[in-house]
Amino acid sequence: MHRGFPQPRTGDRAAGREHRPTKGSKGGRRPAVAADKTGIVRTAYLEGRSIAALARDHGVSRGAIRTAVADLMPDHTAIEQEDAPAPELPVTLDMPGKVADFLRTAELEPAERAALDQGVTVRRGQGYTLRVTAVPAVHRQLLARCQPLDGAQGVRAVPAQRKARREYENRVSALVPPGP
Repeated sequence: MHRGFPQPRTGDRAAGREHRPTKGSKGGRRPAVAADKTGIVRTAYLEGRSIAALARDHGVSRGAIRTAVADLMPDHTAIEQEDAPAPELPVTLDMPGKVADFLRTAELEPAERAALDQGVTVRRGQGYTLRVTAVPAVHRQLLARCQPLDGAQGVRAVPAQRKARREYENRVSALVPPGP
């Protein structure tokens, strides 16, 4: 090959790919984690082994391990799952004490009771708030359970309780879009 003579170009990369042997060559860089070890790495990751420990054990970088287990990682969203709803993550909201007191006396589902029992009491002047961490669906259920504080069903409402329920309702609706 002489420098003075122009070489014919293959056009684009796709044309070059057509000319290579098709059996067993897909192009690109070979993965650092060998194909025969990928299953072992994925199983160990699912059993709770850390990415750093797997990288040390197999003599590769943490990035190579992440590539091998990418579809198993929590923040991965596969193309096939785009139309699937994302799982709801827990949200921490301050529930007014008057609402918490009412809900403690009400009959609740186990998930609602657990969220209420695990809440952290925060003193606020004369009253208190309960800092509740739960998935948005549980917050919506708790809000529905304290509906009588609004004076529904012929029960006379106490203005302070009605205001407390409205505050909690505003917090739930501000952070959580209404569910189906």
